Amino acid sequence: MKRSPASDPRATTVDPAPALRIGARWIDATSAGTRPLVDPASGETVGALPAAGPAEIDAAAAAAAEGFEAWRRRLPVERHALITRATALLRDRAGAIAARLTREQGKPLAEAEREVRLSAEIIDFLAEEAKRLAARGVPPRTPGVASQTVMRVPVGPVAAFTPWNFPCNLPARKLGGALAAGCSVVLKPDERTPSAAVELVRCFVDAGLPDGVLNLIAGDPAAISSALVPDARIAKVSFTGSVAVGRQLGELAARHGKRYTAELGGHAPVIVCADADAEAIAAMSVVAKYRNAGQVCASPIRFLVHRSRYAAFRDAFVAGAEALRVGPGMDPATQMGPLVAAHRVHEMQDFVDDAIAHGGRVACGGRRLGRPGFFYPPTVLEGVPPAARVQREEPFGPIAVLDLFDELDDAIARANALPYGLAAYGFTNDLRAAHRLAEGLEAGMVGINHFGVSQPETPFGGVKASGIGHESGLEGLLGCTELKLVSVAA
Repeated sequence: MKRSPASDPRATTVDPAPALRIGARWIDATSAGTRPLVDPASGETVGALPAAGPAEIDAAAAAAAEGFEAWRRRLPVERHALITRATALLRDRAGAIAARLTREQGKPLAEAEREVRLSAEIIDFLAEEAKRLAARGVPPRTPGVASQTVMRVPVGPVAAFTPWNFPCNLPARKLGGALAAGCSVVLKPDERTPSAAVELVRCFVDAGLPDGVLNLIAGDPAAISSALVPDARIAKVSFTGSVAVGRQLGELAARHGKRYTAELGGHAPVIVCADADAEAIAAMSVVAKYRNAGQVCASPIRFLVHRSRYAAFRDAFVAGAEALRVGPGMDPATQMGPLVAAHRVHEMQDFVDDAIAHGGRVACGGRRLGRPGFFYPPTVLEGVPPAARVQREEPFGPIAVLDLFDELDDAIARANALPYGLAAYGFTNDLRAAHRLAEGLEAGMVGINHFGVSQPETPFGGVKASGIGHESGLEGLLGCTELKLVSVAA
């Protein structure tokens, strides 16, 4: 069965079931069947997602190629007008979309609605920047050459792969930059949390985006990526996810000469200096650590606290973690929801058990909650040696590790010891120490005295194993363009 777009573009409700979008069609039945959608707060199946098979993948690439030829010719001001009509619809529908997001992903409803509204801001910023993406003149050095102009042109159809932890925000970053630059998109959201991305696409369709410019397919990740990345009609690949998969897709993209952007996670350190207000920073840290149950790539994980402030920080942090109310995201009183899937609960327990086996101690949490759904408590570990997995591998969950240090140079060296380099944080009232932290921490994003390193106007990306390229900010727009030199003889 095929469905048409919503008849009333101002509607604040969303369709009852997710569907694929290819060209001019909404598709809710495919040759590859369906995948179940599970509520992580209960473990119950709450819906089904049509899975794209080979025919749908090929059709999406073809539609994107056709849509690109029309969209690239639109003036930036015309693209801006249409894109902002879509984000107005996104804001109108934020409450309904957030409810679907929470039902599939688990985060508290208030967090989900903030995510949807922030997604609109990210897209708006990118569309606005595209209106003033200026060409650059270069004075010629050869007689007879009248002008030399360096231009930015859209890179072409983009294949965008997004994970489950921010089902609206991460698609918004990718399609926001691509559409603003004049590219078409084939979006592949995570098959566990597709509805927010589907409704984001619906906002663009209802705003009048030409057919084929924005397509959405979902299903088996390996099958889709292995077919879409090598496809000659795709010019750029953008991926957010694990280091292992990101490297595989990067190799595949390079083999076929594709532009590639990857955000591959992190293991963010936090350095709390001797002059810092330990209790106040601990309160801030609890909020940052357990947002989205710690399922955030820039989430603080390793807290390195000066010996003189360690006891005060530890006591305040543990008290804050223990006070968090864990429950279903739809409950207004919930401060931390479930993990996204059952296997993630087992992964958290494996991290904790391994830390204990290496001599670490559990300050709070550390055992699965005895209730339906995929819940794991806010957990604090201390005294964990460097050989433990949690000190080397990203847990991507509600686990914090507390350590102490004596010298700032040692803390920075320990913070930089891992191959990750996405985000890092430092807290001090000393200007010299602040500059030392800013210069010394090896990360694409460094927050001094706060955790808010990700904004619509700022580039999001890492160094070392944490990725290649950036999204959001001006850099997110430039990443969807190519340089073209036009040299004109008189």
